[in-house]
Amino acid sequence: MRFAHLTPEATGDPELFIERGERFVAVRDLGESFSTLQDVIDAGPDALERLTASLAELPDTAGISAEGVRYAPAVLNPPVVLAVGLNYDEHASELALDNDSGPVLFTLFPNSLNGHGGTVELPTRISEEVDYEGELGVIIGRPAKNVTPEEALDYVFGYTTINDITARNIQFAEPQWSRCKSFDGFTPIGPVVVTADEIPDPQALHITTDVNGLRVQDSTTGFMIRSVAELISSISQSLTILPGTVISTGSPGGAGRSRKPPLYLTDGTEVTVTIEKIGAVTAHCVAV
Repeated sequence: MRFAHLTPEATGDPELFIERGERFVAVRDLGESFSTLQDVIDAGPDALERLTASLAELPDTAGISAEGVRYAPAVLNPPVVLAVGLNYDEHASELALDNDSGPVLFTLFPNSLNGHGGTVELPTRISEEVDYEGELGVIIGRPAKNVTPEEALDYVFGYTTINDITARNIQFAEPQWSRCKSFDGFTPIGPVVVTADEIPDPQALHITTDVNGLRVQDSTTGFMIRSVAELISSISQSLTILPGTVISTGSPGGAGRSRKPPLYLTDGTEVTVTIEKIGAVTAHCVAV
């Protein structure tokens, strides 16, 4: 199943929809009161079963056309967004940073979440080195504590596409990485969340990033240093990963900082991250 938060023209607030082919069906039209994806996750696996059964009863023409819809962030109100740094050797090397000590973790602030097709404001007053990072996002489906790598994927609700946009000069000037990646709109996420049953192997997904049509990242999730299962297991030791938590699993090589000359995001830039079986999330950059 493929979930999205859309903002129909008739209302100003995002609604939860299910993507079905070229159309979107509102969850409220399926007799459920879930207003966000978090509501579905909190309701447990029975909720997915009910939604699946109700959706099957609808005609193919039900819902609204996908053409021209406005996307909100695919995850609206997660308990936390955990980002993993330096989880691909090539990216660690191009930034000249050490990744031998274990997963590098930091949080992304909720104000940074952005939807597919949204605008990313580039804070040129404090940074002219804003970079892209295409990443696989993992959404946790039930409380995970002290889980093993072998059982870790059983705790996954679904997957999404993330662009972990980063102000590089601030990243290298400060001892933590949360602020440089958490400016308003710096985390485009979506366009949808695909439930885990549709992606049995998260380490076999093609991931690309395009900047103004130029392919700048082209890799697979198979090159992660620590797999999705290993990350969940490691993070969960002696702490509980709450349902709805988003884990952004790191970026492959090809960051703009590493190119000669560097390729940073500027006014008018369009950047698209695409992940196989999930889809493409596009951001439109505007200098402010």
